[in-house]
Amino acid sequence: MSSRELWADVRLRAAWARQDWAAILQEYRRAAGLSQRGLEPLVGLPQPHISAIESGRRKVTSAELMARITEGLHVPDELTGAISRSTLSDWDPPAELRDRIAHAHSRGSTDLRTADWIGRVLAEHRRAEDEVGGRDLWPIVRSQVDSVTALIPQASGATADRLLLLAAEHAHWLSWVAWQEGKRGAALSWIDLAHGWAVDGGHVDMASWAQRVRAHYSLKIGDPVRALRTAEGARHGGALPLSPAAEAAAVHQVAMAAAACGERDLARRLADDSLALALAVPDEGERPGWLYWLDPLRARLQSADTAYACRDWAEAAAQFSDTLPDLAERFPRDHAHYRARFEDARARA
Repeated sequence: MSSRELWADVRLRAAWARQDWAAILQEYRRAAGLSQRGLEPLVGLPQPHISAIESGRRKVTSAELMARITEGLHVPDELTGAISRSTLSDWDPPAELRDRIAHAHSRGSTDLRTADWIGRVLAEHRRAEDEVGGRDLWPIVRSQVDSVTALIPQASGATADRLLLLAAEHAHWLSWVAWQEGKRGAALSWIDLAHGWAVDGGHVDMASWAQRVRAHYSLKIGDPVRALRTAEGARHGGALPLSPAAEAAAVHQVAMAAAACGERDLARRLADDSLALALAVPDEGERPGWLYWLDPLRARLQSADTAYACRDWAEAAAQFSDTLPDLAERFPRDHAHYRARFEDARARA
């Protein structure tokens, strides 16, 4: 495996984002299957020095040593400027991103290898949320947005549209992390960018998904009427039909908002529709990349969630009970959330 391939590893990238040099060496060795002695020729340090860094007995403080490790481990270009360009105090999207998108259809050509690589890495980030927190990865993904949007002014036609989708996927991820960190204004700014970029690029599924996320935010802050309106837009707002998986996600969000508005019969019918749509595409390859998780198990969990929102306690408890055992190993953080809902529903039934 090449060094570039190794840097797709999320735990390694998270260590880089923290600038934790001990963890960088340890995670690189884990990903590469190297001993400390195997790392010697890459970083130009003898094994005792590597051991001292990894154990914390020696700190990496000199610019010369940092540069030697960075070069020796072949850190990808989009990471080397990540820490200097973005910090956790810089949550809002900068104006230059919009400026780049404004030139999305200028004449030119661009090499898509960088975009392909960054798209793959983002997919790895999505799958690592139970293992590595989004806060650690924020500077990395923020840097990737810079790399993607910098390609757009040199692109046109289908290539520009493809890059707009990748930029939208990143903006959605950043919105979600900002929301989890309590940065609501920044979260809304990023999700609005995601929606606009998806619309500009003609990507109806991503545009719907961004609206669906906005509806979720409204529901979380206790505004179910706005959530219902926005979710309906996610379901019906596009000129072109949605894929079954994207429609399933949007319909589920309408159901949750309808339940919060007291329209429980409507919510129950929509829950059945959402489940049927999701079960129609059980294979991951048939779903948009950001809906990799919407397999039959998660589809049934969404149905249970709607039953819970409708206060159908016995039905919710039964559905959660059927799905929780399979969730524990694959999605431990989600398992804890749904386990709490199951116990509450069971107590109320």
